[in-house]
Amino acid sequence: MYEKIVSKLDDLKRTIATMESCTGGALASEITNNPGASEVLKFSAVTYSNEYKIKMGVSAEVIDKYSVYSMETALEMAKNISEFAVSDYGVGITGKINTSDPANKRGENDIVFVAIYDKNVGDYTKATIQVPHDKTRKEVKAYIVDYIGNILIELLNDAK
Repeated sequence: MYEKIVSKLDDLKRTIATMESCTGGALASEITNNPGASEVLKFSAVTYSNEYKIKMGVSAEVIDKYSVYSMETALEMAKNISEFAVSDYGVGITGKINTSDPANKRGENDIVFVAIYDKNVGDYTKATIQVPHDKTRKEVKAYIVDYIGNILIELLNDAK
């Protein structure tokens, strides 16, 4: 799937950047597993802590108001990484993979928020993913990345 995504981004002369939290760079890794990735992946950041989300432009007020595990945070992650990297698409991923976070108690323990910012239209595609409970953390990351891949294929097929 990601070979098609890299190829389609290249055909469209579009670029992508990612700011990942719970997936720990799994999306960027999946992109870079394919030839041509260096032409389309502008930048990737793993911002596992609130501190580094804020350093990458996510508003502390948004985190305080909505939680670090929220669609609002994912939206900020997506847009800020797109702007930082000067890329056409920015992907923000935050959430919990079947675990609690003593430092950030709000939010469900099995929900992941994904936002994909398209600077060419100035809009977002959003997804809230209920993660499976019967899989390992590694398998859940793969599940999330596959889910995002399907969204990206649809977006790129609709791109002009």
